[in-house]
Amino acid sequence: MATSGQPRGLRRANDPPVLILTSLADGPKHGHALARDIEEFAAVRLGPGALYGAITRLEQRGLIEPLDSDDRRRPYRITEAGTAALAEVVADMRRLADTGAARLGSGQPGAGHPGAARPGPGAPRLPKPGLADGGLA
Repeated sequence: MATSGQPRGLRRANDPPVLILTSLADGPKHGHALARDIEEFAAVRLGPGALYGAITRLEQRGLIEPLDSDDRRRPYRITEAGTAALAEVVADMRRLADTGAARLGSGQPGAGHPGAARPGPGAPRLPKPGLADGGLA
């Protein structure tokens, strides 16, 4: 569900970058705390490679930043750019969920299936296909 202005790679709810940004939106965390939080709220277990690889890419893109720490653990926080990127992803997910719900609840035969009638002018619209061409992963 990426749009033209959306950072590359933030497409699905279960993508590690989306999960990490969602966790950090609740406050700074180090890697192990991120993994525990993500497993708790999303029921997704990220291995160290997926977690730390995504952390590195998010940091390189300025979506998260490390905080100073006296501990060996390195906490991260979401940046203003990361908050904006997460807000855009959440809005895209909401549009998708609204479209799915509208199609499921339309009562039209074949709703939600290929070839089903398109939603009317007031129905939520999905972003144009073909704009999600790149990735943080």
